[in-house]
Amino acid sequence: AYLSLMNGITLDHLDKLYYSIGEVAELLEINASNIRYWEKEFPKLKPKKSSRGNRKFTKEDILLLATIKELVKDKGFTIEGARKKLQATKKDAVIAQREVVEKLTYIKGELQKILRTMQVD
Repeated sequence: AYLSLMNGITLDHLDKLYYSIGEVAELLEINASNIRYWEKEFPKLKPKKSSRGNRKFTKEDILLLATIKELVKDKGFTIEGARKKLQATKKDAVIAQREVVEKLTYIKGELQKILRTMQVD
């Protein structure tokens, strides 16, 4: 999964089992309040909670949040519209589609790097 996060970090670079809400907010470049709000609005987003009540996000949660962010912030969907889109297509299908786009974006970037190194001559 080549989910492009902040500073070129991809989902493959995430090596922890769980991430805090602050870490996820920074990775996705959104406010923690957005994440808490979306958690209420999107039933599929259910991060685990620690014994202290702190949210613990998995890679899958982060991918779902990235998809929600793309729908709401980038494509201009309303919350209701994004919720229906996620319900209409299986979560896995939406995520798989996003993963394909992210992989292609990553490959394009790698090819552009190769091209630049070839043009240095």
